[in-house]
Amino acid sequence: MDVDIPARIDPCLPEKLNPDVVDVIASLSTAAQRLGARLHPATSRSLADIVRVMNCYYSNLIEGHNTRLTDIEAALHDQHDEKKEIRSLQIEAVAHINVQKEIDHLHAKGALPEPASGNFLRFIHKRFYAYLPEDMRRLEAAGTGVLFVQPGCYRADAREQVVVGRHQPPVSSSVSGFMEYFESRYALSHLGKGMQLAALAAAHHRFNYIHPFLDGNGRVSRLMSHAMALQAGIGAHGLWSVSRGLARGVGDRGEYKRMMDHADMPRQGDLDGRGNLSLHALEDFIAWFLNVCLDQVLFMEHLFELDTLRERLKRLCADQAWGEESFRLIDALLVRGEIPRGECPVIMGMKERSARKNLRSLTDFGILGSDTPKGPVSLRFPPRTVPLLFPLL
Repeated sequence: MDVDIPARIDPCLPEKLNPDVVDVIASLSTAAQRLGARLHPATSRSLADIVRVMNCYYSNLIEGHNTRLTDIEAALHDQHDEKKEIRSLQIEAVAHINVQKEIDHLHAKGALPEPASGNFLRFIHKRFYAYLPEDMRRLEAAGTGVLFVQPGCYRADAREQVVVGRHQPPVSSSVSGFMEYFESRYALSHLGKGMQLAALAAAHHRFNYIHPFLDGNGRVSRLMSHAMALQAGIGAHGLWSVSRGLARGVGDRGEYKRMMDHADMPRQGDLDGRGNLSLHALEDFIAWFLNVCLDQVLFMEHLFELDTLRERLKRLCADQAWGEESFRLIDALLVRGEIPRGECPVIMGMKERSARKNLRSLTDFGILGSDTPKGPVSLRFPPRTVPLLFPLL
């Protein structure tokens, strides 16, 4: 088969789902719905800020970049290390977090486009590299000299041909055609619920198989998978991390690399589908990937202990000597998600001036916040509250 024709990535999906995959899809859908329903969406979106840091940490780890969580937190407050290698990892981490936050906001507004579309994938790549200085886009390529990553641009130049381990991705001149084919096969709007989740897994492999960008493909693929999970209805408002699952696996940390390599396998005879690649290997990868997702949803449900969050918030109020009035407001926000500032004095049972003082104290601490100075307030979870509110995290 000509290695430069888009059908090289076939099969893109199985014609029907195996019973074991159907069972995993049912369990994953149920668990994600349960996790996402525990909190008001506005509260979940605030809690998702913590998960983004986790997602970024593990995404960096997959890339071989062991960034300390304290360094990531410092960078989020514009505090960068003097050492260039640490500062570069900090910049990279913040870029990942910011792009994921943009994806989450698009989904919350109902404006998230098809995650596997070329326009969206180029958008992710462009936005990520927009946060990086020029020296972090510089690549030393053997035999071709210095190359610069072009944000949001597919490989097109012959000098941009890449090799990934034993895998030889499509030649640069054919990448655009491959990605058009990729988009047509993995558009979620054309698929039923179960096949959407199979596509979430399969698209992750096939994207990396094409390797459309000169650099940054692994990170874009994980952000794409995050967006596809949201769009397919299992994102739980961003309360779980696909990157953590891929970095850790279900049984051991080497599974991701092994399973990606396994799914590269060419067709193994007449009983192995009708495409260029192995159907059985793709089905193995889909089952593994969805089990990873299920494992992470259940893990985060356990870590957050959302059923008893109210009691821990009450303990936080007592520790900070905020009083019953403040807890009444926090308790109401836990249920309602957002409350206009004008309603806060009534809920707190205080006069307006005293209520404003209390509200300012809560927002200065960071447990409450709003998107605009006069906008409605919602619960927030600053890092210093995590040990008490989410001790298992």
